[in-house]
Amino acid sequence: QVQLVESGGGLVQPGGSLRLSCATSGIIFSIYAMGWYRQAPGKQRELVATITTGGSTNYADSVKGRFTISRDNAKKTVYLQMNSLKPEDTAVYYCNVLSTSYWGKGTLVTVSS
Repeated sequence: QVQLVESGGGLVQPGGSLRLSCATSGIIFSIYAMGWYRQAPGKQRELVATITTGGSTNYADSVKGRFTISRDNAKKTVYLQMNSLKPEDTAVYYCNVLSTSYWGKGTLVTVSS
């Protein structure tokens, strides 16, 4: 059974940082590219960042220079380091095994003073 469990969300002030984690099980993690998506209230889900099996990364323009995606194959976990957070980053953040229907249930990030 495939499971993806996100953690690390919460309430943070503008300019602050959070680190999200997505722990996986039931898949051969090292052979899959992984992604982080987010969905803000009333908006469609959007791609935030991706990382290939070789560690190459790609980011949405809105988060470039502020967010960093990384992976630990030994721990079967993908991370999203989020710095200089803005109110518009408020959303539920989901991890995804790219090109599959495997999703986590999400973790809420709220950026507010």
